[in-house]
Amino acid sequence: MSNLTNISNFVLAGFSGNQETQILYSTIFIIMYLFVLVGNLLIIFLILFNHYLHTPMYFFLINLAIGDLGVTSTIMPKAIVNAFMNSKLILYFECMTQVFFYVSFLSSNLFFLTIMAYDRYIAICFPLYFASIMKWPTCFQMAGGAWVVGFLHSALHTGNIFSMPFCSNIINQFFCEVPQLIKLFCSDSYLSETWILVFSSCLGVGCLLFILLTYVSIFTTVMSMPSVEKKEKAFSTCIPHLIVVSLFVGSSLLAHLILPAKFPSRLDQVFTTLYTMVPSLMNPIIYSMRNKDVKAAFLKLLGWRLFCKQC
Repeated sequence: MSNLTNISNFVLAGFSGNQETQILYSTIFIIMYLFVLVGNLLIIFLILFNHYLHTPMYFFLINLAIGDLGVTSTIMPKAIVNAFMNSKLILYFECMTQVFFYVSFLSSNLFFLTIMAYDRYIAICFPLYFASIMKWPTCFQMAGGAWVVGFLHSALHTGNIFSMPFCSNIINQFFCEVPQLIKLFCSDSYLSETWILVFSSCLGVGCLLFILLTYVSIFTTVMSMPSVEKKEKAFSTCIPHLIVVSLFVGSSLLAHLILPAKFPSRLDQVFTTLYTMVPSLMNPIIYSMRNKDVKAAFLKLLGWRLFCKQC
């Protein structure tokens, strides 16, 4: 293939079909996106306006919800417009911007899940030192560090990808997905991206190993607690986070490592839609249903609204 040096746009060849089919895709995307918006904004609202939820754990949960909003808002509006307009084009600059913010928010979410595991580790294994370790200045520094590292990691990825020569401008997805862009590199450009992929993999594996080790310590401590009530309280704050981590990791592995080798590309695009949307869609539900404090805040808000209607 020849080197395309002057690419002005990419072609998103993800979901194809007639106008009616594209409108169906657009409707599905809109419904899923609205659920993501409502769920995550509700979590943010509940935490901000409920004094009892002003703790480090819920502060990091707000940041995770912002990351989930960012991940979906980066790709869904363009996908909805393209599906509704039956268009497949995305400008070169738009694609680069999409990759940058998508990887930024996704990376920051992984860091926030790691920080939340550390927060639970300190709260359960060292409760007497929690107030001195997880002080608000420390929490703000950790959150700021997660955002900064996420954006730097994304800048490294984005800068390297779009400095490479492309031998095609047809992306076999409905958004500018990094693995699909790498497939468009000319044959002599793969090695340049390999070291960044290795670095990203090591970073991700390091975060997951840290989370795994913290939960080994957490469960060891919980099982040694004499009080059943304390065990239930500890599990009630840990299980939602553990489910969210499993969903985040499981959906990514399913979409990138397991399914592409067994299913055709058309079905792979469906699973890509799920892994980009399902974690952001399910995280508010998981924390609302499995966390007693969030559930109580929601019921309190619902009861207040019903009371006002009766007035």
